[in-house]
Amino acid sequence: MRLLPALLLLSATAPAQIRTVPLPSKSPLVTFRIVFTTGAASDPAGKEGLAYLTAMMLANGGTKDLTYKQIVEAFYPMAAGVSAQVDQEMCTFSGATHVDNLAEYYKLLRAMLLEPGWREDDFKRVKDDAINAIKVGLRGNNDEELAKEVLYADLYQGTAYGHYPGGSVSGLEKITLDEVKEFYHTQYTQTHVILGLAGGYPQTFLDNMKKDFHKLPENGGFQPRISPPKQIDASRVAIVEKDTRSVAYSLGFPIAVRRGSADYVPLLLVSSYLGQHRMSGGVLYDRMREQRGLNYGDYSYIEYFPRGMFLMEPQPNLARQQQIFQIWIRPVEPPTAKFALRLALFELDKLCKNGLSPEAFERTRGFLTKYVNVLTKTKRAELGYAIDSAYYRINPYNEYLKTALAKLTLDEVNRAIKANLRTDRLVITAVSRNAEELKRQLASDAPSPMTYNSPKPAAILEEDKIVEKWPLGLRPPDITVVPVDRVFQ
Repeated sequence: MRLLPALLLLSATAPAQIRTVPLPSKSPLVTFRIVFTTGAASDPAGKEGLAYLTAMMLANGGTKDLTYKQIVEAFYPMAAGVSAQVDQEMCTFSGATHVDNLAEYYKLLRAMLLEPGWREDDFKRVKDDAINAIKVGLRGNNDEELAKEVLYADLYQGTAYGHYPGGSVSGLEKITLDEVKEFYHTQYTQTHVILGLAGGYPQTFLDNMKKDFHKLPENGGFQPRISPPKQIDASRVAIVEKDTRSVAYSLGFPIAVRRGSADYVPLLLVSSYLGQHRMSGGVLYDRMREQRGLNYGDYSYIEYFPRGMFLMEPQPNLARQQQIFQIWIRPVEPPTAKFALRLALFELDKLCKNGLSPEAFERTRGFLTKYVNVLTKTKRAELGYAIDSAYYRINPYNEYLKTALAKLTLDEVNRAIKANLRTDRLVITAVSRNAEELKRQLASDAPSPMTYNSPKPAAILEEDKIVEKWPLGLRPPDITVVPVDRVFQ
C-alpha cells in the first residue's frame, strides 16, 4: 500500500514533529479539524468522563485572557465558533471561518486550545451540562441512542471501551478541576495532535500553526492498551426499564475488522445491502418497514455510529481500533417487539446461509461507489475522513473505497459473510416499559404471531409462520433488567 505523502507529514527520525493533514484549495472558507488521539479510553477507573470534561472545558470555557462570554461575543460577527467531539480514542475540535477573518479566528482558537483559563465557574457549568446530557438527554429523551450505547458498554465491559464516551454520572461528579488540568497536560501533547486544515490558507499560516502547537508537551502520557472484548459464549439481553411507549433494540457482536483490514470493504458492502443508514434500499428496511409496517426503519453498521437519529451520514474522527457489527431496530410497538427481533435475526440468518446474489452484489457495489462521494461532499467532512485515513494508514477514503470496490468479487463478499457474521453469540439491548414482561416473552419459545390492519400478500403471511417461531435461544438467566436511572450512573 502506498503512503500518504499529501496527507500525513511525519518523520520517523523527528518524534517532536507535529503531524498535519493539509487540504489546500482556492476556497475562501478555511476549515480546521484539530484531533488529539486520546479520549474516553484513557479515563481512569472511577473517573469516567474525564476526557469529555477536558475537551468541553477547552471548547466551552474561557482562555487565560478572555472569559467564555467574551469568546462567544468575539466569534459572533464572524458567524463562527468551535465545537468538540469526544470518542474513545479521539478528541476533535472543529470550526471554519472566511479567509478574511482567518487571523482573528485563529487567535481565538489557538488561545482556547493552548492557553485555557481553567475557571471554576466554567468547570461547574460544563460538569452540570455533562451530567444533564446523561440524565436528561440520553436517559430521558433518546431511547434509540441509549440502547446503542448500552450495547457498546455491555460488549466492552472490563476493557478501556467499557463506558460511555460522555462518562458516568458518578464519575463526572467526582472529577475535580485539578484532574482535568492534569489530563490536559499529559494527554494533549505533540505526539497526540493532528492538525487538519483545508481551504485557501497561505502555506506560511500552516507553518506558523505548527510552531504554535510546539508549545504543547512533547511526549504523551499513559494510554491504555486497547484489548479485545471477552468472547461471547451465549447470546444475552440487557433490557433497560423505562416508562416509554415503544421498544428500541440494538444488537450485535465484536468483529476483528476495521478500515484497512482485508474484510472491511466486503463487510461494508454487506452492511449496506442489509441496511444502509437512513436509506430505504436495505433488506431490513424493506422486509420490516415497507412490507410489514413494523417501525420507521432498520439499519446495519460495521463501525461506531453515534447520534444516528439526528444524522444522515456518519461523522468522521470516531476512529477506533476495535469495532462491532450492529443492527439498529428503530422502536416497535410492544405487541410486535418479539416478532420484530425474530424477523431481524431471520433475515440475518438468510444472509449468513445464502450470501448475496450476483444482482444484489452489483447493485450494492454501484450504490457504494457513488455514496462515498456523499460522505466527503463538504470540506469539513473530507478533512475529517483524511485524518481518519492517516490514523488507519490507508489511502484517502474516497480513493481507498472506490479502488477496493472496483476489484471486489462476489466470492470475496460471501467469504467475508461466512467468516464474520452470525446469528448466535450476540448481545441484544432493549429500552422498554414492562421489562419483566418483555423478558418473559424473549425467554419463551412460544410463537409471536403477527396481525395486520390491512391485507398482506400470501408470501408474507407464509413467511410470518416461520418467523413467529424463530428460535431466539435465550434463557431467563441470559436476560437482565436494569432501571434506567442506573444506566451510566
